[in-house]
Amino acid sequence: MADKGKFIVFEGTDGSGKSTQMKLLAKFLKGKGVECILTHEPTDSPFGGILRACLTGRIDADERAIAALFAADRLDHITNAVNGIRKHLEGGVTVLCDRYYFSSLAYNGGLVSAEWVAQLNAPAMQLLRADLTLFIDLSPEESMKRVSRRGERERYESLETLTKVRAAYLAAFERYGAGENIAVIASEAEKEATQANIRREVMKLFGGRR
Repeated sequence: MADKGKFIVFEGTDGSGKSTQMKLLAKFLKGKGVECILTHEPTDSPFGGILRACLTGRIDADERAIAALFAADRLDHITNAVNGIRKHLEGGVTVLCDRYYFSSLAYNGGLVSAEWVAQLNAPAMQLLRADLTLFIDLSPEESMKRVSRRGERERYESLETLTKVRAAYLAAFERYGAGENIAVIASEAEKEATQANIRREVMKLFGGRR
């Protein structure tokens, strides 16, 4: 039976560079002989499709409805019999995921009742915790600079919201971080420097082998 894969989550505000860093890490791990896949939330499932429509403004939805959709999408992401996270992990594949339940606690929980959002995500927390959560930390001001370069903005991409979200992330780590393995990684100007700090944390999961 294959050893269980590692579950590594990337978290951060919009513009933090987590998607780029996740791809760089995947290339690095594959070079080390670690089989891995990349995934993300919202997912590509029907739940995720509705969520993306909400985030881009094509569907006007209440924040509580969005929080509930994220929780449903996440549960399917974990348990799906065809391509769920647990299925990959049990097959010995390491899973790198762009956003997980701390995103809900920070984004939704920063705008509606944090306790209610935590209750929504309690089943996911009980089913599967990450082996490592990497929080790519960036000031809200710099986040907005990077987001502005993209052109079109999504639901949460304003300085006021991203300021609340970053504070909510740190509060969520403090409140719900017991039993979690969380590493706060500064988003450096040079992506290679950020990646080096990420690799340092990740390799601890693999016995420090280089």
